[in-house]
Amino acid sequence: MVSARAVAETVRDPELPMLTLADLGVLREVSEQDGAVTVSITPTYTGCPAMDTMRDDLVHALQGAGYSRVEVRTVLQPAWSTDWISERGRRALAEAGIAPPGSAPRRPAGPIPLTLSPPVRRVSCPRCGSADTELVSEFGATACKSLLRCRSCDEPFEHVKEI
Repeated sequence: MVSARAVAETVRDPELPMLTLADLGVLREVSEQDGAVTVSITPTYTGCPAMDTMRDDLVHALQGAGYSRVEVRTVLQPAWSTDWISERGRRALAEAGIAPPGSAPRRPAGPIPLTLSPPVRRVSCPRCGSADTELVSEFGATACKSLLRCRSCDEPFEHVKEI
């Protein structure tokens, strides 16, 4: 029988199907004990609507591989970060025309400072590589992506926002 971890690592993200949950970094832990499998996942953000589908897909894949008792747990600490996206995942995003995130912002401990201006992002076009891009909308097809346009090739594209 294939290991539970190997099976769980094949499950695709419902919103970014070019990525597995492992590539996205939401697959945290897979353990097997006495014939039962426990999988821990972390949402990309609070209230992520894809969590139920991720959970169902993991249970279905593992049960299909012969694991009859499967539990999927949600782990909130530490919070997910775009830094957890694998290099393979970043390449897959770019190949699909979605700009992968840069490094997540680092915040000092203590109160979060209030800034009234939008974050400045330098996002290169995943199609032509130009850095001459502009923000069209802070929100794309999902809340974790923004919509940009390349001024060089004039193509719109999505960008996974740094978290």
